[in-house]
Amino acid sequence: MLGYVRLKPWFPVAAAAAVFAAASACTGVTSSTSASTHPRPALADPHPCPGMAGFTCSMLAVPLDHSGHAPGTLRLQVAAGNNTGAPRGVLLFLTGGPGQPGVPFVSRIRSRLAPLFPQYRLVMFDQRGTGQLGAIDCPALQAAVGSSDITVPPPTAVRECAHIIGANRQFYSTRDTVADIDSLRQALGARTIVLDGVSYGTYVAERYALAHPRHVSKLVLDSILPQVDPSRTDAFYLVGLRAVGRVLRSACQVRPACGFDPAQDVAWLVRHRGDGVPIFDTLVTYEFIDPTYRDPDPPGVPRGFGDIVGALHAARHGQPAHLDQLIQGLSQAGGSPEEFSSGLHAATFCTDLRFPWGSDAVPPARRGPALAAATAELTRRQVFPFDAKTAAGDGIMQTCLDWPVTPPAPAASPGSMLRVPALLLEGDHDLSTPLEWAREEAAHAPLGKLVIVPGAAHSIQSRERGDQGRKAVFAFLLG
Repeated sequence: MLGYVRLKPWFPVAAAAAVFAAASACTGVTSSTSASTHPRPALADPHPCPGMAGFTCSMLAVPLDHSGHAPGTLRLQVAAGNNTGAPRGVLLFLTGGPGQPGVPFVSRIRSRLAPLFPQYRLVMFDQRGTGQLGAIDCPALQAAVGSSDITVPPPTAVRECAHIIGANRQFYSTRDTVADIDSLRQALGARTIVLDGVSYGTYVAERYALAHPRHVSKLVLDSILPQVDPSRTDAFYLVGLRAVGRVLRSACQVRPACGFDPAQDVAWLVRHRGDGVPIFDTLVTYEFIDPTYRDPDPPGVPRGFGDIVGALHAARHGQPAHLDQLIQGLSQAGGSPEEFSSGLHAATFCTDLRFPWGSDAVPPARRGPALAAATAELTRRQVFPFDAKTAAGDGIMQTCLDWPVTPPAPAASPGSMLRVPALLLEGDHDLSTPLEWAREEAAHAPLGKLVIVPGAAHSIQSRERGDQGRKAVFAFLLG
């Protein structure tokens, strides 16, 4: 569900550097002001953004608890284009995760979507719990999983992280970020805004549009996480597990055809090696360096390091070295919380999502039996080419299994509809947020148009090798 990937040092991936400024309890809570006493939202301390010509950086103070019951204030870093008179108004670009900051990516987004910004004022911000000034820092969890959704952390690291954040962990849900966005909209003096979200940013954009439809003129949803999960299976990652077979088979049909079934290779390896979670994690990460899944020498990696389809096939036939190298080399563990906060990631998903046991308001002792019962009911068709053990053992499920009791954020109603014009972008080679999820969301967007980019993987606007997706964005927002 990420909007970017951070690879090991021998993978030269463009990532913004950030300097972490610690705040109390590493959560960025900087005062005891009650939410009810907060004045009208305003941007404070404006100054030129370092290294971002044409942008002003400032701080937005928001209540820790928008309901006003808990004291505290968070200060969120904002970068806004200086073209305050842009004829089409504000475009707020939302990054992914949850856990990824926004401000460090202004230059990349401005470059990739350059035709938009004479007409729109680009604004990006560091969502609560992320970025240079407010990243939640959970050292043990960060070291164990870094930016991965799927890597399984030690239970002690999970509980330690929840303890570091403390009772405030309930205030890092998507609902809270939605309220922050409305404060930002008011501070910018905009009656309506365009929201452009990538990965988890699509979920935030959807939830904002549901809560404040009159303040959204258009939505761009790129690499889509759907707003509803009526069957409570998203934490099992069933859609992603099943998508592996479709995507790898599609990759093998490109000439020269593979001549074998890569889905059967994965199924054999999962059954005989028993490491379905690391294999799935590696496949999801690999798409960021090679959306073809077959390039032997993708840009920016050691020679001969690519072709994960070939690595899977070789491992099935007794030559696992290449696959093992990929699993080790593509690990997302570690990294700095300023680049991606695993603590914020855990706090958000464990508050937002619904699990086989319900929400994380359920005591931990009752969660394991409910998970075991739901896992036992999974069919081979639901998880192929993986197995039920992989579905139950992914990082999101296991993190929230051990997360302490936390009041949940409300889920969207299964019948919720986006009543604003929307462009939905999806690559058919995306495993992080698969095409099937985009189709789900399209059914909840009656004013939406789904554009599928063949051969593309995650994050169309930022990473597509061609320009089909960006041209669709330009036509939608400038037409």
